[in-house]
Amino acid sequence: MLQADSIVQSGTTVSSGQFAKGGKTWHLTPAQVLKWLPKDATPAQQDSAIQAHFKPEPIHWSQTPDTLHLPGQPIGKSYRDVSLPQYYKESFFSKDSLFHPELSGGRIGVAGDPVPYNVASDNLISGLLLGCFVLALVAFSKTKQFVARQIKHFFYEPRSKTTTINETTQELRFQLFFVLQTCLLFSLVAFFYTHAYITNIFIIEPYEVIGIYAGIMVLYFILKSFAYWLVNWTFFDSNKNEQWMKSRLFLVSLEGVALFPIVMLLSYFEISIRTVVIYAAIVVILVKVLTLSKQYVIFFRKNGNFFQIILYFCALEIVPLVSLWGVFSLANSYLKVNF
Repeated sequence: MLQADSIVQSGTTVSSGQFAKGGKTWHLTPAQVLKWLPKDATPAQQDSAIQAHFKPEPIHWSQTPDTLHLPGQPIGKSYRDVSLPQYYKESFFSKDSLFHPELSGGRIGVAGDPVPYNVASDNLISGLLLGCFVLALVAFSKTKQFVARQIKHFFYEPRSKTTTINETTQELRFQLFFVLQTCLLFSLVAFFYTHAYITNIFIIEPYEVIGIYAGIMVLYFILKSFAYWLVNWTFFDSNKNEQWMKSRLFLVSLEGVALFPIVMLLSYFEISIRTVVIYAAIVVILVKVLTLSKQYVIFFRKNGNFFQIILYFCALEIVPLVSLWGVFSLANSYLKVNF
């Protein structure tokens, strides 16, 4: 205790921060005081030694008049004068964050390039794709016999008073799931195309853009189904209308199944977007060819009028497809950031 609390020194302290020895006075420094202590001195003992040799002294403000004012102008007032109004104390830098440590000053420097969006790093879209893959496997295992029957009888002319294939509720439910999957996959392809060739900066989050694209695709299929039902109900009997609706539902389901591998490759293996666009175009063209052949088998085989089937196909397939492209272009003009 005596060793810890004592300070060994060969002179005397004459005032705070001063040391006298041999008739001379030196100004002490904290480092000199700490050297007098033993090496094993605790922080509390070091603090006590500093307080013993250095005492706080009162601040004496300068009373010298201000001579730095402009010639011909009155002497400026001190900012410590509490009687001054607030606007007198404020200056150009009074609200600068550098003069206020309690305020956030933000980032210093130039912002770097943002990390490009990647579906593989998006947990929401990755979860949807993984869920679609698992549900597609389950759906195929439950409906593989139905799919085999549909493929086997696709190019056959159905009977006049019966539908092509009777579907169960479970098979119909799984086909509706495949239609929703088709909408999601087309929206992803449209997003990748927009991101690569139009813009990569949107006014909203990327997954919200994909959701808007998917909503457009769902609305497209709903309106197209209504148009088919209205036209077929007007010109054909209900039996052929039902046959066509089931065949079209099967074609849309196959379209989504065909798109799934290329979307997975694009999302996680970064293949060329040009390859994806070509592949998607080939899938759409093949589905349109199958659609045309099925329409001929159901509606126009007995009529034999080539002009009618071309008019029917263009009005209900080509025109909606061109309109869909226009809707996507209009949506992109609103969603992208226009510089």
